[in-house]
Amino acid sequence: MYGVKGYVRFLPLIFGIVVLLLSIRQEARAQVAGDTVSAMCPPPRVVELCVDLDASASVDAAAGPLTFRWQMGDGTTLTGPIVSHCYTDRRRYTVQLDVVDDKTGEVREAEKVIPVDFTQEIVLNFTTGADTVRVGQPVTFDAVDSQLPLCENVVVLWDFRDGIVSNGRRVQHAFRRPGQYAVRMALRGNGPNDCPNSHCVGRIVTVLPAKIP
Repeated sequence: MYGVKGYVRFLPLIFGIVVLLLSIRQEARAQVAGDTVSAMCPPPRVVELCVDLDASASVDAAAGPLTFRWQMGDGTTLTGPIVSHCYTDRRRYTVQLDVVDDKTGEVREAEKVIPVDFTQEIVLNFTTGADTVRVGQPVTFDAVDSQLPLCENVVVLWDFRDGIVSNGRRVQHAFRRPGQYAVRMALRGNGPNDCPNSHCVGRIVTVLPAKIP
């Protein structure tokens, strides 16, 4: 697995007039409803709950040196013009930037308040109980935190590539023949744009022959 990181960056403007950019990159493939073969399903992707904050281009010529103090919204405080932070929970946070005038000690509280929202990302991820199993061995497949936040009545569809399909966030399956199976998980829901299509990811499961007693 590899991560997809969120980046928050301040544009170079006069201090106190700061523009915020938030960009979360998550590639999602979509198939038309009922189609399980035409689109290649990429591997599951874990979206890292991380932000980079950069206020180094902000200036206040009259104040002189400044200390930037970031209240990250989860109990963490960081200092410096450039900071990075990763959260543990997928939810909304409010980052507060306080600025300290090093010359006078004056603290400008809430010089900038920054909303960070991880709840609106498409997340396509699933885990398997094991990547290598034997014929007849039950394997658990879990959609973990997968979501289509703008869609309603989202269902999780599984295609085990052995002629068997299933649905549900957490399912079990036992393969009947040895081989390599590109198991696919897809999310589909009701709503705008391509909500009715299948947003899919895939993972290879290797099935070995059953043990001989």
